[in-house]
Amino acid sequence: MARGPGPLGRPRPDTVAMPKRGKRLKFRAHDACSGRVKSLCGLEASQVPAEEALSGAGEPCDIMDSSDEMDAREESVQERTVSRKKKSKRHREDLDGAGGEEYPMDIWLLLASYIRPEDIVNFSLICKNAWTVTCTAAFWTRLYRRHYTLDASLPLRLRPESMEKLRCLRACVIRSLYHMYEPFAARISKNPAIPESTPSTLKNSKCLLFWCRKIVGNRQEPMWEFNFKFKKQSPRLKSKCVGGLQPPIQYEDVHTNPDQDCCLLQVTTLNFIFIPIVMGMIFTLFTINVSTDMRHHRVRLVFQDSPVHGGRKLRSEQGVQVILDPVHSVRLFDWWHPQYPFSLRA
Repeated sequence: MARGPGPLGRPRPDTVAMPKRGKRLKFRAHDACSGRVKSLCGLEASQVPAEEALSGAGEPCDIMDSSDEMDAREESVQERTVSRKKKSKRHREDLDGAGGEEYPMDIWLLLASYIRPEDIVNFSLICKNAWTVTCTAAFWTRLYRRHYTLDASLPLRLRPESMEKLRCLRACVIRSLYHMYEPFAARISKNPAIPESTPSTLKNSKCLLFWCRKIVGNRQEPMWEFNFKFKKQSPRLKSKCVGGLQPPIQYEDVHTNPDQDCCLLQVTTLNFIFIPIVMGMIFTLFTINVSTDMRHHRVRLVFQDSPVHGGRKLRSEQGVQVILDPVHSVRLFDWWHPQYPFSLRA
């Protein structure tokens, strides 16, 4: 308990003045520790526990030391931020495939010797080196020898002595596979007849050539075969990400194919029918229905000077119409079909 006042009204020396209850301590500007307190009152104060912020309040400290600690802490934070960004960038590069292995061309050429013909496209999509291997003459030559048999019935251009030419080698090997390779030959036999499915793929195709010939069958009267060779106008899809890969220039002759994207529409009739000149015109309409004698088919072909787009309907008087009636058969051959009369330039 505090003693009473001394003789002159002054407090006794051993008396201690107690601060009022609830009154907070104030830090003046001249306090040596004010720099540390101010530094902890900003952004960093929210990241430091209250015990650490107030632990040095009663200890003398230097303002310059406090600022050095702040600079070191800021540099440490910046270094950690830069390190995180670098790790994130390396992670993205790894996801993009930059960290993969690149194997030499000989490895891909060796693997290609075990690829089935129907898997060539998937194999070429593995990487650019795998695609480059499928462009080489060695790849197509090995593929031909692997499936060639002595009892294979091949045209003269597709026989082994003619396959030494580099020009059109790829196209000739593909054609030969439809003669020798059973899965490809079965694929042709399963194709439906044209009277059951309208060839819509020929729309807006250009007629390159037209000819007809007389054929003698089992019937007493000969039949007539009308052939229309078309060039499909729809371009092959090319990958936008690589801008459309082109075969290496040293294998340009290997990939040459004058009949690329071409097909043959073959219509066989019982009688000869006069056909107007349609070469160079655009094929826009094909219809097939029952003939007037109810025993055969009737085919109607329409040719225009320019393509028809947007589902626009044609008038009956527009273009050149070719009507074939009665029709015995209608067939459509792509350029790789065994019955397609491929170009002599191949």
